[in-house]
Amino acid sequence: MDTLADWLAHCERLHPKTIELGLDRVRAVAQRLQLAFTCPVITVAGTNGKGSTCAMLEAIALQAGYRTGVYTSPHLVRFEERCRIHGEIVEAAELVPHFERVEAARQGVALTYFEFTTLAILSLMAAAPLDLAILEVGLGGRLDAVNIVDPDCAVITSVDLDHMDYLGPDRETIGAEKAGILRTGRPAIVSDPVPPQSVIDRATEIGADLWRLGHDFNFSGDQQQWAWAGRGRRYAGLAYPALRGANQLINASGALAALESLRSRIPVTAQAVRNGLAMVELPGRFQVVPGQPVLVLDVAHNPHSVAALTANLDAQGFYPATHAVFGAMADKDLEAMFRKIGPLVDRWYFTDLPIARAETARGLAARWQAQQPASKVPVSIHASPMEAFAAAVAAANPTDRIVVFGSFHTVGGVLRDGVPRLQAKHLAS
Repeated sequence: MDTLADWLAHCERLHPKTIELGLDRVRAVAQRLQLAFTCPVITVAGTNGKGSTCAMLEAIALQAGYRTGVYTSPHLVRFEERCRIHGEIVEAAELVPHFERVEAARQGVALTYFEFTTLAILSLMAAAPLDLAILEVGLGGRLDAVNIVDPDCAVITSVDLDHMDYLGPDRETIGAEKAGILRTGRPAIVSDPVPPQSVIDRATEIGADLWRLGHDFNFSGDQQQWAWAGRGRRYAGLAYPALRGANQLINASGALAALESLRSRIPVTAQAVRNGLAMVELPGRFQVVPGQPVLVLDVAHNPHSVAALTANLDAQGFYPATHAVFGAMADKDLEAMFRKIGPLVDRWYFTDLPIARAETARGLAARWQAQQPASKVPVSIHASPMEAFAAAVAAANPTDRIVVFGSFHTVGGVLRDGVPRLQAKHLAS
């Protein structure tokens, strides 16, 4: 196995399950790898907002002159996107020796794709000269492979209903799972404005240093600028983050609280905060691509994130028609998602996805039509995100809006050749 592609194919064959929660197997291999970080580590868990929070932490730390390492998942187009060192996506060739290390340390232990790849990326990051490591926790918390690392600060973003087969049937149970990343005596940043009581209880029970939005830090804003205040520190007159959407102030507030809690080890200046928030980038999070028609890309794939997407679309102003390209996993609460965004959509383009867990385009159409039997909204089904997107582009008028949302596979499928720049038919000549 010489290439990253070879190793990823190997990881896919190793374990009969895609997801198997539990830390014993991963911890045993990590101990043989002697995985350890010499720099401060921030872990970020939650239902939505994890990727944005990680990107803001990274951008501010980079502007403060620190060497950063970031692990996030999943990726949109290429696996290497999951790891950034000093702000740059790692090269495939840099990862290969670390896959070899994990294989040697595995000694027959069956690891899932996520566990094996997580260990390989953690191995690369631990070997890099870093000042700050930022680790996004996968779907879980307590039993997630990333939780083998003891963080110096843990952040919990929004907690909502998703992955309920694995994490539990309600916010309290899911919150208890997410709270598994908290550590005794260490900062626990909770940026959910209304967190489950189970998160607060866990932080209190283990003696974590709890920072709650609205209690230990808060934000305010008007149409021009916003301000943040925490324990003994405040930032006023901040420009809005480059990541768009109302929910990003909540994520930014959590990121600033995390950095403030580690101020004695990685101090950042007000200028680094301003520059970092102004320059932060994260594809697929309410990413608005100007053109004719306007294109919006968003990996909203559960009711909570689709509600945020809907609010953000509402705030964009008037468009004669909204064309929605959508593909998602079959186990999602699709009906709740349709209820939220349905009133904004004038035409649906449902797509198949290249993954067994995905609902088929035909199945998506059937579930939409079962919920809206009297709807006159046109529906079409397509074999791939790119085909669905091409159909939307062909049907849309220059003043319309195309929204591509749902699974990472949906948005990634449209981004595979780069960000599409749309020009109205009459402008292209």
